[in-house]
Amino acid sequence: MRTDEFWQLIDEARAGAGGEPEAVAARAVALLAECDPEEIVGYAHHQRRVLAASYKVDLWGAAYLINGGASDDGFEYFRGWLMTQGRAVFARAVGDPDALAELPQVRAAALSGEEFECEQMLAVPWDAYRKATASDLPAERDPVPVPDLNDFWDFDDEEEARRRLPRLAALFVEPPAE
Repeated sequence: MRTDEFWQLIDEARAGAGGEPEAVAARAVALLAECDPEEIVGYAHHQRRVLAASYKVDLWGAAYLINGGASDDGFEYFRGWLMTQGRAVFARAVGDPDALAELPQVRAAALSGEEFECEQMLAVPWDAYRKATASDLPAERDPVPVPDLNDFWDFDDEEEARRRLPRLAALFVEPPAE
């Protein structure tokens, strides 16, 4: 499976899911389970690459601001949700995490407190493989390396949040009193 095919499958899953991340994940499992087992393994490999490419400090900071906190698992689930938004949104957020402030659902979450996570999206290849073959997805032979996060900053530091993620901070950090 190529990268374009990976994202095409997610787009197909999004098409009938009504914007609900869990529905996107369920549709992705159903669509992927119809593929050959080798394609499912390929999807899993691409998913690992996508998750590794998005393992960035400022994206974690964005998830922290938007969701009111983000543990290791919470950041994984946030990136699962981000995958359900499609390739363009995902790529834009990885390149410029502050651009998430432009998404209508993120802007609305500043008022509603809604959190964005989709753990089910992370399980798509495992669930699809089991559905298609009644066995477990084989272990990755060549694991994708995860980048080192050596540039961590204090996500609770409002001034640092304003400096690194100004548009998100304007939404999720109480503005300074004048």
